Amino acid sequence: MKSFTEHLTFTTKNRRDYLNITATVEELLRKSGIREGLCLVNAMHITASVFINDDERGLLQDFDDFLERLAPHEPTSAYRHNRTGEDNGDAHIKRTVMGREVVIAVTDGRLDFGPWEQIYYGEFDGRRPKRVMVKIIGE
Repeated sequence: MKSFTEHLTFTTKNRRDYLNITATVEELLRKSGIREGLCLVNAMHITASVFINDDERGLLQDFDDFLERLAPHEPTSAYRHNRTGEDNGDAHIKRTVMGREVVIAVTDGRLDFGPWEQIYYGEFDGRRPKRVMVKIIGE
C-alpha cells in the first residue's frame, strides 16, 4: 500500500469564507499515483472545517446564514471561551457543526463522488494562514 500526504495552506480575507478545493484535491490525487484507495481531507485548525456539498452560491449563503443564526459572532461576550482573550467562540461551534474532515473513495484514479458533490474548506475565524491535510492511501 502507498501513502501520500500534502498540506495546503489557506488565508482568507474574511472571517468566514467557503472555498471549493475539489480541483486542488483532484490534482493531488493525480500526483499521488494512487488508483484505488481512500482520500482524507482534514482541517488542521479548530475554527475551520472541511465538508462535502453542492457548489451552489445560494446554498453556501444558506450555510453561512444558518451558522450565524446558530452561533452569532457578536456579542463576543456571550461566549465563555472569549474570556480567555479570544473572540472566536462562535467559530469553534461552527466548526463542530460543519465537521472536521471528509473521506472520499478513490476508484480508478478518481475521487468517487455522488452527483453534485464538491469538497469545501469552511473558514470561521479567518485572515491568517491555516492548514488542511490531504492524505491518500491505497494502491
